[in-house]
Amino acid sequence: MPVGGSSPLVRSAEAERTGGARLEGRARRGGAGTHARRTSRAGALAERFAPLVLLAPAVLIIVVLRLYPLILGVNFSFTGDGERNGTAVGFDNYLLLLDDPLFRTALGNVGLLVVLLPVAVAIPGLLATFIYLRVPGNRVYRSVYFFPAVLSPVIVGAIFNLILAFDGPLNALLGTIGLGPVDWLGDPNVAMFTVVGVHIWATFGMALVVFLAGFSTLDSALLDAAKVDGATLPQTIWHVIIPSLSRTIQFVFVTTMIGMLTSMFGLLYVMTAGGPEGSTYLPEFYIWIQQGRMNAPALASAASTVLFLIMLVVGLAQMSVLRRAGRES
Repeated sequence: MPVGGSSPLVRSAEAERTGGARLEGRARRGGAGTHARRTSRAGALAERFAPLVLLAPAVLIIVVLRLYPLILGVNFSFTGDGERNGTAVGFDNYLLLLDDPLFRTALGNVGLLVVLLPVAVAIPGLLATFIYLRVPGNRVYRSVYFFPAVLSPVIVGAIFNLILAFDGPLNALLGTIGLGPVDWLGDPNVAMFTVVGVHIWATFGMALVVFLAGFSTLDSALLDAAKVDGATLPQTIWHVIIPSLSRTIQFVFVTTMIGMLTSMFGLLYVMTAGGPEGSTYLPEFYIWIQQGRMNAPALASAASTVLFLIMLVVGLAQMSVLRRAGRES
């Protein structure tokens, strides 16, 4: 072996080992890179499909328990009752609805509910504002506001039947201040307003909870700035609170309207039974009459379809108007 160096064979072996190690390192890095890319792709796919997997049970429930029965009900509304049971009758049931004065009265009362809807939303909204701003008496509001919401509509109706009777305590109270008695439940011009007022009293607690949840997201710095600028309470509500809670207000409007159209049956049944003279009919009460008493399920399905369309149109219109108002403010 030459002094101070290595033989060509040794150098060649060392070069082969070095080259092999480099190739092996490259192979390992290439395998690790491929594995990392595969893992990244799998993670991206999992992240993409995770929301769909989480939503699948809710969508399945809605389709099976809501959408499918709705489609069956709409299809059933085009069939006949009685001797024509199961046979296709086209739009005959809808034409019968338009010719029925009770159903027309029910539709007129739906219009009344739409007019009174801002009042039904403003009451819990103002109470939630008073609680949030801690005005005098807010502790009383906070402790009692939800009490009516836990009562059954039947119990609420029975209580107010006693209070609003012609010789009841409310008319007695009015008599002490020189006002004549009012036939709250027997006057066709007053009865519907009375039932709606009782319904608002019995259900505003849920809307108030939603408003309080909305207030938890309100930036208190905006209120502080309004106070520094000398804004009054009405100005603060109109220019700060309402724009900040626009989405909450939209939600409460829609849910309150749906509740007024679909959750007043108990009160109507106990307080007026649709009277006097059919003045307190609503579509849901009309549907029950046709289904239960008149044995006309197809006609009741047609009325249910009309009620669904009314709720859909009114809900979309409310959301559009409120969204536009929120942008303008």
